[in-house]
Amino acid sequence: MQWIMQHKLVVVILVVVLVGGIWYGLSQNTPPAPLVSTSATASTGSPTQDSANEELVATLLTLRAVTLSGTIFQDPAFTTLRDFGTAIVAEPIGRQNPFAPYISTQGASSGAAGDAQLFNQQNQAPQNAQNTQRRN
Repeated sequence: MQWIMQHKLVVVILVVVLVGGIWYGLSQNTPPAPLVSTSATASTGSPTQDSANEELVATLLTLRAVTLSGTIFQDPAFTTLRDFGTAIVAEPIGRQNPFAPYISTQGASSGAAGDAQLFNQQNQAPQNAQNTQRRN
């Protein structure tokens, strides 16, 4: 135990190398390539593209067999369905550009100087009230 306390850095490095080796060994999950492979290369020369084309053709043939009729709308199960939708209330439209700066309607207190004056006026009111309480 005393040796471990004296050689902390060596122990930490060994643990890190051990954990890294285990992680590297377990992360090699790629299956080995087959020794013998057979692929039919038709018109395109690419087996993956040919199989995708075949799947597309099969899906299109399946969709061609589907017929749509309005009999579902007369079905009692469909007619007993209820609409639980919520009506959308029209709300007023906001500013055209919500990120544009506000245009001040006060003539004298516009801009940063006006904001500072407004801030000072708001802060002076509580201070004046505190000063009158101290006098009493």
